[in-house]
Amino acid sequence: MTARVSWSRLFIWVLLLVWAAWFLAPLYVMVVTSLKDAEQIRQGHLLSLPTAPTLAAWHKAWSEACTGVDCNGLRPFFWNSVQMVVPAVLISTALGAINGYVLTKWKFRGADTLFALMLFGVFMPMQVVLLPASQILGWLGLASSLWGLVLVHVVAGLPTTTLFFRNYYVNLPDELVKAAQLDGASFWQIFFRIVLPLSTPIIVVTLIWQFTAIWNDFLYGVVFSGADSKPITVGLNNLANTSSTVKEYHVDMAAALIAALPTLVVYVVAGKFFVRGLTAGAIKG
Repeated sequence: MTARVSWSRLFIWVLLLVWAAWFLAPLYVMVVTSLKDAEQIRQGHLLSLPTAPTLAAWHKAWSEACTGVDCNGLRPFFWNSVQMVVPAVLISTALGAINGYVLTKWKFRGADTLFALMLFGVFMPMQVVLLPASQILGWLGLASSLWGLVLVHVVAGLPTTTLFFRNYYVNLPDELVKAAQLDGASFWQIFFRIVLPLSTPIIVVTLIWQFTAIWNDFLYGVVFSGADSKPITVGLNNLANTSSTVKEYHVDMAAALIAALPTLVVYVVAGKFFVRGLTAGAIKG
């Protein structure tokens, strides 16, 4: 029996290691390629380690690589994404928390219908809203601006953030709100002093989810941005498609890693909190 358990456990470990190697192989290739120069790439193997590691490709991708006619690297696109992502994530998370609070603890006639209609936004293809969103941004004077992108991402993310918080707040005891009401607490006092302090797990989940979705978005970035407001996904696309006499794969790999680095850091640092937040409140108790 012990031998059988040991062999089954060994098989599981081997299977997990094989799948991990399979999924990590592209990341490995990107990292080692970004640390090589052009000569090492031509003479070496795809999986070979760099003989003389260098960060020259990273430096060029960050500040010197051409994205079309502009040769300032990914740096301006990176900071555009930072300026767009931070307010968009915070605003969409805050509004989702308020919506979830209202739809569960202060229910009104038609609340369930309203929530069902909002869920359409979770499954609606992004391409459907491009034309009407462009017209609305034009009316508001926000076309081709960072704040226009912020508004688009807030509206697009609101159904998802509302869904997260609504499903989490359903499992919070209604007696907490009723007791606070008996003590004379107002709508906002109950929210900030009772509900919000209990919402840390779902707040973490929503922040990570929204950050990843907005940072990695390309469609909205390429459609709604202007010359000075393009996010890093658009900059990376322009860099990779800029033609030159010699294709600099090491620079492209370094640029891709720079674009992916913030989301990688977020998941490495907060990945365990993301899993805990998803499972928190899954069982009503």
